[in-house]
Amino acid sequence: MREIALDTQASTTVAVLEDGRVRARARNDSGRHHAESIIPLVRAALAEAGLSPVLGKASLDRVLIGTGPAPFTGLRAGLVSARVLAAAAGVPVYGVSSLDVIARQGLDLLPPETRVYAIADARRRELYWGSYVAAGPHDVTLEGRLEVGEVTSLLAAMRTAPGLVVAGADIPEHSAHALARADLGPQVRLDPAVMSRITATRLAAGDEHRLRTDPLYLRRPDIQGQPTARL
Repeated sequence: MREIALDTQASTTVAVLEDGRVRARARNDSGRHHAESIIPLVRAALAEAGLSPVLGKASLDRVLIGTGPAPFTGLRAGLVSARVLAAAAGVPVYGVSSLDVIARQGLDLLPPETRVYAIADARRRELYWGSYVAAGPHDVTLEGRLEVGEVTSLLAAMRTAPGLVVAGADIPEHSAHALARADLGPQVRLDPAVMSRITATRLAAGDEHRLRTDPLYLRRPDIQGQPTARL
């Protein structure tokens, strides 16, 4: 089973896996140049893994993509690129929320009964966040729904249902001071390879509907007056 996993929630990150083991990685830490960096990173990762950058039906078995929530432009670039790669290779593409990945990485380092709040920078001095518990060793369950808002909203939720905060990148400066007084869990670096475990678990359980590639924008794009785009 050969997979390529992409995420553009903040940085642009790529992992190539074979039978669940990472064979190559590539990353660009810029949070604003996703469209320009995705294809060069994909080519670099494929080359490192010993695969041809000219994808054919023997190259990959599936493409995995982070569906956000994330700012509009980077998320759209990632989803379009993943669908193009899947079409070129003639394989399916599956989507996993980037916050699901962050939550799973955090729970990998914690007792299995822990609740975590996975967070990401939403810009505009806000956060994306969701409350999660483990669903076995390889998946997670979202409690309620994904949210976007100021850090005060997250802290209010944590008073009702205590948990540990897990971030997939540096905690944004606009929220760092408030979260320093909260219960912080292990801070991780979002790893798109974790999507392989989540995807395999959901497919085995017959939960393919949880692997849709609909973008999780949570709010309108920065261009005001325009409806949220659907890919």
